Amino acid sequence: MPRRILVVTAHPDPAPERLCRTLATVYATAAEHAGHEVRRLDIATLEFPLLRSNEQFEKGGVPDMLQEASQAIVWAEHLVFVFPLWLGTMPALLKGFLEQVMRPGVAFARPEDGGGFAKALLGGRSARLIVTMGMPPLLYRIWFRDHGVAGMRRSILNFVGIKPVRETLLGLAMSNEKNRAGWIEKTRRLGEAGK
Repeated sequence: MPRRILVVTAHPDPAPERLCRTLATVYATAAEHAGHEVRRLDIATLEFPLLRSNEQFEKGGVPDMLQEASQAIVWAEHLVFVFPLWLGTMPALLKGFLEQVMRPGVAFARPEDGGGFAKALLGGRSARLIVTMGMPPLLYRIWFRDHGVAGMRRSILNFVGIKPVRETLLGLAMSNEKNRAGWIEKTRRLGEAGK
C-alpha cells in the first residue's frame, strides 16, 4: 500500500559524496519507483536559529524558514532520518532542527491546566533511522547501550507519538567500502517497502 514518506537527509555536511546523502537518495528513489509519495528534506541546506531558552521553545512558533519542513512532518505517514553518529549521538544540527519543528502545538500539546502529561500530536506515524557509524553496531548497542539513537527514538519521536521507530545501523562506515554495495541494496529494499 503506498505511503506518504518524508526522507530527511541529516548529515550536516552538504558535500554530495557523503554516504548518508547516497543512502537518502537511494531510499527516496526506490520508494518513488514503488509508488510511494515522497518528499525530501536536507537539513544541511537550511539556515535556522538554535533555541536558547525554554520560553522560546514553549511560546515561540516554528521559524518561517522551517514552516515547510514542519508541514512535511505533519503530512508524512512515515519519516526516514539518515544521519551519521557523531560523539555517540545525532549531530547537533539534527538536534537543533528537531527542537525547532517538534514544538508545542505542532508535535505535542500541553494540558490546558498545566498539569499532567503532554498529548502526542503525531500518532499514527512510523519512522526509520538509518545511522552510519565508525564502530561496529554490536559494540554500540552493547558497550554504549545504543544511547544516542535510543534517545532520539524515545525522548523525541516516541514522545510526539511516532511509533514504531526502527533502526538500521551501518558500522565501520569510514573504513568499510566493501560493505557499501550491501548497505545501498538494503536501503533500496527498505525504500521499496516504505519501511
